[in-house]
Amino acid sequence: MVSALRTAAVEADRMAGSQGMLSAVTKGRARKGTAISGWSDVARSIYTGTLMRHPLLAALAAAALSCSTASERPNPARPNVLFIAIDDQNDWIGALGGHPQARTPHIDGLARRGTLFTNAHAQSPLCNPSRTSVMTSLRPSTTGVYGLSPWFRDLEEWKDVVSLPQYLARHGYRTYSTGKIYHGGYGRQEEDDEFQVIGPPAGVGSKPDEKLVDTPSPHPLMDWGTFPHRDEDKGDWIVADWAVEQLRALPEEPFFLSVGFFLPHVPLYVTQKWYDMYPEESIVLPPMLRDDRADTPRFSWYLNWTLPEPRLRFLEEAGEWKNIVRSYLAATSFVDSQVGRVLDALGASGRADDTIVVLWSDHGYHLGEKLISGKNTLWDRSTRVPLVFAGPGIASGAQCRRPVELLDIYPTLVELAGLPARDGLEGQSLVPQLQDADTPRDRPAITTHNHDNHGVRSEDWRYIRYADGSEELYDMRQDPNEWHNLAGDPGMAGVLETHRGWLPPSSATPAPGSKHRILTYEGGVATWEDQEIGPNEPVPEL
Repeated sequence: MVSALRTAAVEADRMAGSQGMLSAVTKGRARKGTAISGWSDVARSIYTGTLMRHPLLAALAAAALSCSTASERPNPARPNVLFIAIDDQNDWIGALGGHPQARTPHIDGLARRGTLFTNAHAQSPLCNPSRTSVMTSLRPSTTGVYGLSPWFRDLEEWKDVVSLPQYLARHGYRTYSTGKIYHGGYGRQEEDDEFQVIGPPAGVGSKPDEKLVDTPSPHPLMDWGTFPHRDEDKGDWIVADWAVEQLRALPEEPFFLSVGFFLPHVPLYVTQKWYDMYPEESIVLPPMLRDDRADTPRFSWYLNWTLPEPRLRFLEEAGEWKNIVRSYLAATSFVDSQVGRVLDALGASGRADDTIVVLWSDHGYHLGEKLISGKNTLWDRSTRVPLVFAGPGIASGAQCRRPVELLDIYPTLVELAGLPARDGLEGQSLVPQLQDADTPRDRPAITTHNHDNHGVRSEDWRYIRYADGSEELYDMRQDPNEWHNLAGDPGMAGVLETHRGWLPPSSATPAPGSKHRILTYEGGVATWEDQEIGPNEPVPEL
């Protein structure tokens, strides 16, 4: 009987030609198992006409549909999931208090509607390994994915691992994706099987004719500021547009709609409207200690030895420190407005009460702190991120200060959806904290950057251990800016011992094909991007 449906579908597809039965909703493309609701009008018309011309075929098709509906229809009681990712967003969010001038009313409103985790941390301070960890609930120290390459599906050991969207799809969810969810184009190719419906990719959108800032690195993305263009021409506006269209079209339920915003990733281009929201004369620069790095190990510099992101020295000498801070704040407010557009569309769809919203960022970003800009460190500015859950089964107006990890998202959504727990995940469900924010956690948050460099964040302490054995320890209650390294204090021996116990028991070497921001340490020699670092070599750009 199933063949009856297939016969009608094949004829419809053939006659519809380039229109195609599998044309996806508005600028997207449908994947395996696309239902008639996702077809073009032409294909739907031809399909219906085919059945009308062949009564026996119609009867068989109806019987097949009845059988398949009984066995395959998704459980309507399961919640939908709106999964919002923001790129390079540190804790400069109003509700998190990372910067006193940050204006993010829509994210703040979502936090009031749900539970905000104020001590959430990425598993890597770099896009690809962080996003791989989120979507697989595996640590970088497990997969060996530390750089911008490789794609974990290209690795023999991990090519068949079941990702979050795949697991939901196996249990009846319709999975949609637009923007940046995995790094770059990963998960968006024709041969990939990560999502069933794919929308527009992430992108910068409008660009100036030439770079606005002459940075030490000529990298085209390392730029910031404003120039004449429209919000509607920005990549994130297009991504939000597509997400809004899906919600207006009332997607099949239960759905998993993932929406990935590019800003505030560089280039930090903003329109004048958002730039003017933060006048230069009023900009508050992040707190910074001139001799901050005097008590940090030399190895801490190796994690970002040479990068396109400039040091604080350039920002000050070029008069660009306020400009980059201003541009970052403006880009954050713009992205918040796009989050608001998507949340408004969810509300207008009538499905907000049946939808879990989770909002997260892949890692943070320095804007002068520790004498650098960019990510790639194991300090709070690079690891602490916004993480918000809201929706059915989640306490509203709650804040949880327990240390949590982004790889906890996967098992949390599985439990909230009422699905069978999946073995092999390294994250822990946050449902106990979503019901009572004061519920204790039995472990800290761990961030890893390259082989054998780990940061451990408990409620009150940050501990860092580098591959050469050097250490840092900060009392986050008394020293939230991590200015005073206590690792050499004999009185801290007990705290150090406790936090050393949380280090991963093993750390995978870089996976085959690893490149872009890769650091190794073997035989007492540090190697950055295949170049050995001399023990007395000056730190670049200082």
